[in-house]
Amino acid sequence: MGEKKKAKQSDGSKQRVPAMDANLEENHSSEDNGDSHKLKRKEYEVELKRLQFELVRLQYWVKETGQRVIVIFEGRDAAGKGGTIKRIIEPMNPRGVRLVALGKPSDVERTQWYFQRYVSHLPSAGEIVIFDRSWYNRAGVEFVMGFCTDAEYWEFMHSCPEFERLLVRSGIRLIKYWLSVSDAEQEKRFQQRAGDPAKAWKLSEMDLLSRENWVEYSKAKDTMLEYTDILEARWYQIDADDKRRAHLNCIRHLLDQFNYKGAMPKPIKLKDRPPADADYIRPPREAHPIVPDYYGE
Repeated sequence: MGEKKKAKQSDGSKQRVPAMDANLEENHSSEDNGDSHKLKRKEYEVELKRLQFELVRLQYWVKETGQRVIVIFEGRDAAGKGGTIKRIIEPMNPRGVRLVALGKPSDVERTQWYFQRYVSHLPSAGEIVIFDRSWYNRAGVEFVMGFCTDAEYWEFMHSCPEFERLLVRSGIRLIKYWLSVSDAEQEKRFQQRAGDPAKAWKLSEMDLLSRENWVEYSKAKDTMLEYTDILEARWYQIDADDKRRAHLNCIRHLLDQFNYKGAMPKPIKLKDRPPADADYIRPPREAHPIVPDYYGE
């Protein structure tokens, strides 16, 4: 605690803003988030379709105006980061949106400047980069599980805001989301995954360890928000106990961050196809292997 207090006093920045409710996930009531209160599928699908169309418009605008956009997703294990990211990327042109989900650093990367391996994934003009977990690994799993030293942790807490301010000053739009899930809902999802062989792969060794360190992860999250929720790059928290609501709320909020209206190309008018070449005889279809129609009549 003494080191934390000392570190806070040494940071003279006036641009840090008061953190939002850092205990959001601990304040959920399991009764208030029962299945009967969750968004109905039909309502969800109608709104998702509308919002995904807007995401396409946003991507056209990003490309036309040469924007560089980073969206960071962090949160509890089983909070629904992957599902939310999937709904965002789904309608977009993969040439203009890129998902970055890095594994643990190599032996060489461990000797580099901490942010170095992330810098190579920053967006170019007209590109959106989404980080499924990011440099904030150091503020969470690395710190809680003892994968970094205290000195490395506190260096990160001080250098991260400056690193992000540098990105923003360079013209990059940086948006950060924290998906909050209650302990009851997380446990429910863990149990569902553990009991379903098709989903068991989602429970990594780190996920299981995080289940045993709920309180420590809560403390780490609170400290992370305190130091890195800055005016240039706010932390936006999303209540993710209801996955469908979380998807829609996140997409709608993301769209609201940009003035992209009117960015949509005109419909393409296709020309008539050229006539077939009467002198060209195609080889028989059976000349090459054909995948059987397993589902035909």
